[in-house]
Amino acid sequence: MKHAIAHIATALKAARETKGMSQRALSEKAGVPQGHISKIETGGVDLRLSSLVELARVLDLELALVPRKSIPAVNSIARSTGGVPGKGSSATRREWNAVLAKLDKLSHAYPADTELAQVQHLTRDLQHFGFAVDLQSLRKANKDLDAVLEKRDRDGIHRLVVEFKALRNAAVHGSDNASATNEVRPAYSLEDDDRGS
Repeated sequence: MKHAIAHIATALKAARETKGMSQRALSEKAGVPQGHISKIETGGVDLRLSSLVELARVLDLELALVPRKSIPAVNSIARSTGGVPGKGSSATRREWNAVLAKLDKLSHAYPADTELAQVQHLTRDLQHFGFAVDLQSLRKANKDLDAVLEKRDRDGIHRLVVEFKALRNAAVHGSDNASATNEVRPAYSLEDDDRGS
């Protein structure tokens, strides 16, 4: 239970900071004492449901109980709508623009390459659906694209497919270790999962 409370406390603090609101201002609007908000954010107090409801209301958050296996899809949607603070920075946009420019150059060099088309499709999906990709991973992808462009390395295109699939999986499933597993999973499923996840 401690981890769940810590996750909620972190989300509340991030939402408050994203709105540029002080603990005192949040306290005044939600009717929850500022000292209590401070303790909630640092995990020093057990969070009462009534306090959580009021804080969420003021921070434009909605409380919902969702099936555990739907969490990756819900988190992905929240990221794509700006519900997760810190995503979509100007540095991230610059990296995406560089990725797109380099893929365009590669497509002119290898117009009929099916693996390159796969990389472009994965990139469009990541951008179109607003999946958050961490900046470090994007920078690595850009360096790998540079290497393929520099050497005109057709085998490097296959490595790009693997890398961009890992980026997609990490973004969709909300984990940085998606590349550590070779299992390809759908973004979400409406059917029961036999693996119990």
